[in-house]
Amino acid sequence: MTQPHEIDLHSEYLRADLYFSMGQPAEAARVLEPVVAAEPANTAALELLARSFFGSAQLRRAEEALTRLVELAPANGWARRALARTLERQSRAADAVVHHRVADALGAD
Repeated sequence: MTQPHEIDLHSEYLRADLYFSMGQPAEAARVLEPVVAAEPANTAALELLARSFFGSAQLRRAEEALTRLVELAPANGWARRALARTLERQSRAADAVVHHRVADALGAD
């Protein structure tokens, strides 16, 4: 049984997903940060956090989340492509090249 002060991580993930779907990525990121802190290997939560940071133009934070996601799942083509695009938006095209190449090799869109 959860204590009143404990968060229900699944419910918070769903709430963040709803915020993201409603076009409120900054709010989604705010809700997700404690979820990812509690479960740092949860790739679904980490991906939604990265998407939320990217969607709210928090590019350094998106890069950090995507880098962690790539470390956890190196064959995740979506994460590689998203990391490449995040780097490009920060005017770091040279850093993005390797991630684009891996994403291409993995068949990611």
